[in-house]
Amino acid sequence: MIKRKPQYAYWIILICVLILSSCGSRKYIVKSDTKAAKAADAMSNLKSKQLYRFITDWTGVRYRFGGLDKNGIDCSGFAFLLEREIYGITLPRISRDQAKAVNKKSIDNLKEGDLVFFSFGGNDVDHVGVYLNNGFFVHASTNRGVIVDDLNLPAYQKVLVKSGSVN
Repeated sequence: MIKRKPQYAYWIILICVLILSSCGSRKYIVKSDTKAAKAADAMSNLKSKQLYRFITDWTGVRYRFGGLDKNGIDCSGFAFLLEREIYGITLPRISRDQAKAVNKKSIDNLKEGDLVFFSFGGNDVDHVGVYLNNGFFVHASTNRGVIVDDLNLPAYQKVLVKSGSVN
């Protein structure tokens, strides 16, 4: 007479093999210090959900000099619309004039909705963005359209000329 081993013994062996083989498997860690992850973190930390919706609604809209709609927008037009729709503030339309309407503030004291101004082409202000938090701001980039960007990048630090709140 042939003795049959209980079927559960096969299951135990199979489970042991699976457990032992999984110990050697490679575990992948998601890196959260990428530029995109940090920008997403800045967006998720916004106090104003209305501001969050406004930015996500405009993200990716292409740059168009003098533009003021979803077919294309420039930096001062974006700041103009954002400040008006989110904070009820009427800014001048041109970035140079917007800078004149701002009370200067240290970059370390910026709050959500404050403005940051740049001079890429000389001494005059020729670009504007809106500060979010943790060193990030939103602006209409000439190459990438409306985007959340890192203010701490050397390219921006070199040309930052003013920051502050609207009078």
